Amino acid sequence: MKAPPPPRVACPVMYHRWSQMTFLHWRYPAEVVSALVPGSLTVETFDGTAWVGLTPFRMEDARMPGMPALPWLSSFPETNCRTYVRDGRGRSGIWFLSLDAGRLVAAIGGRASYWLPYFWSDMSVHTEGGHRRYRCRRRWPEPEGVRCDVDVAVGAELAEGERDELAHFLTARYRLFTMVTGRLAAAETEHPAWPLQHAELISLEQDVLQAAGLPAPEGAPILHASPGVAVRVGMWSW
Repeated sequence: MKAPPPPRVACPVMYHRWSQMTFLHWRYPAEVVSALVPGSLTVETFDGTAWVGLTPFRMEDARMPGMPALPWLSSFPETNCRTYVRDGRGRSGIWFLSLDAGRLVAAIGGRASYWLPYFWSDMSVHTEGGHRRYRCRRRWPEPEGVRCDVDVAVGAELAEGERDELAHFLTARYRLFTMVTGRLAAAETEHPAWPLQHAELISLEQDVLQAAGLPAPEGAPILHASPGVAVRVGMWSW
């Protein structure tokens, strides 16, 4: 099964690369997740339930058009907590419950210019062979001390027949939503289809989901991993 095609972002306002990505997803009752998103959005379900994801990764080479990427400022770890929604026009996308960034300027910039719930955290991503180690401790703003420590073993790339409808539902997302001065806004992202890999959870200690207002997840998450994709981010639209 093929993923839906990405949109074409003709006038990007940001370029970057999402690298060393791991997707961890849990089922949640739709009514629980709906309480955490604006009324102008409907939580999307698959197999009768909503899905919430933790996505630790490295942001790399982030830059605005016409500007160079700066080695220290343009690359840093992130961990996002997200769910999947549809607006009144039927457009699917991501609603972020939180975003942790390893650079204070990125957290402040994300809050000020993208109106997204960014947090500044002490973070690291280490890869050795097929082992990925993510660490996150939240620093600012409140609540401090929220953490997400993940260790995964990354395996072979998924065969085409293994890229099922659920894998596409959870990963092939090319639009994000936010609220800007009380109005729903959307931005599209253009990138190639994720090169997905098998992944096995070694250990997980987190309270990011609980800090976002969710009950602790039940059961083992569904995992996918990816080496990453290059991304073009479009401007907000209403």
